[in-house]
Amino acid sequence: MLSNIMACSSGSGAKMSSPNVSTSTMAVTPGAVDQKTSPVLFEIYGEIWNVQARLGQGVSASVYRVSSGRASTAAVKEFQADTQGGDYGFLKERSVLESIQGHKKIVTLYGVFTNHNPFGVATRCLLLELLDVNVSDLLVRASNQGHSMWLIQHCARDVLEALSFLHREGYVHADLKPRNVLWSADDECFKLIDFGLSYREGHQDVKYIQTDGYRAPEAELQNSLAQAGLGGDSGCTTAVDLWSLGIVLLEMFSGTKLKEIVKSQEWKDNSFAIVDHIFSSNALVYPAIPVYHLRDLIKSMLHNDPKLRSTADVALVDPFFSIPFAPHIEDLVLLPTPVLRLLNVIDDSHLYNEDEYEDIVEDMKEECQKYGTVVSLLIPKENPGKGQVFVEYANAGDSKEAQRLLTGRTFDGKFVVATFYPLSAYKRGYLYQTVQ
Repeated sequence: MLSNIMACSSGSGAKMSSPNVSTSTMAVTPGAVDQKTSPVLFEIYGEIWNVQARLGQGVSASVYRVSSGRASTAAVKEFQADTQGGDYGFLKERSVLESIQGHKKIVTLYGVFTNHNPFGVATRCLLLELLDVNVSDLLVRASNQGHSMWLIQHCARDVLEALSFLHREGYVHADLKPRNVLWSADDECFKLIDFGLSYREGHQDVKYIQTDGYRAPEAELQNSLAQAGLGGDSGCTTAVDLWSLGIVLLEMFSGTKLKEIVKSQEWKDNSFAIVDHIFSSNALVYPAIPVYHLRDLIKSMLHNDPKLRSTADVALVDPFFSIPFAPHIEDLVLLPTPVLRLLNVIDDSHLYNEDEYEDIVEDMKEECQKYGTVVSLLIPKENPGKGQVFVEYANAGDSKEAQRLLTGRTFDGKFVVATFYPLSAYKRGYLYQTVQ
């Protein structure tokens, strides 16, 4: 037992204890399924998948987290039954996803199926890769302070790579926003989701595109013309996606939603001046040169004239991406990976007695295996990472459970800090010092 090991090793009788949280509070699950309005299970390819939570609900579809008896997890996007007998939304998104599968930065479509509920209503469903936190949630957790350069760069590069592929395939996403960019805990990258408004460039078959606050000027104009019953030209180009990404990155830097600012007349008159003001207001928080590069990258995406906007391929070679950044400790708490890092657990004095060290390693493995399958465990004796415990789990689900249960426990009067750690860096033996 970890608490017993620590007590014996330290000689202080210290015990690791759990935080003071009531059972009823721990049992509450955000997005828990309302059985009156949501399915309890899906039968997918002859196998029963239980619905664990509703992850989101839109006008035409709902998304659920599901798990099978094999401990597999996935997401199901269930489209509402069309009373007129059409399946336009389902068929459209299925068609786009099947055309663009195979890119790491785009959500994976596992399959499609028809669900028959107890009332005899058939609904069409997509079985999708289950992803983690979205950028909108990250913005909420930023507490109006903005995200680190490491996180902004990571997100920008991943989304640009997804857009580069999507645009080469001839598609416009047409609804890029924070809620449609999600973190993949297992692949350690951000992925693009929700292709319900997507279309082939030059063949726009959707009247109203993009979400308020992330809508490019030309899309705003086209939406207004469509609402007035007036036809436009051949449709908006891939440039609308770059505009949306520019706003998303500006929000990540500022730590605030910019919807009202973007809708203002002042923004329409001189958006670049507002961008400059946002960056100058945060100049003391970030190093100067990377800030200027990020500012210029965002500006290149926010030209009112879509022909002047940067493309995804051009943006990917921007100087901003040549600067190496280390993650802040907050980043490693926010973004799950299969590797867990424990701080404030082992005193340096236990690292130099070989017998004590081996006992600690074995007992730490035993403790950590309570939460999932441990693939490897490392406790460095020297810096970087001296005295920290790195635990590689078989999957991110296990590491998230371990992080949830270990965070807030105490040892020898100190709170244990449980963060995640990039699997790729851990595999390379790169134990960099995080920025506090």
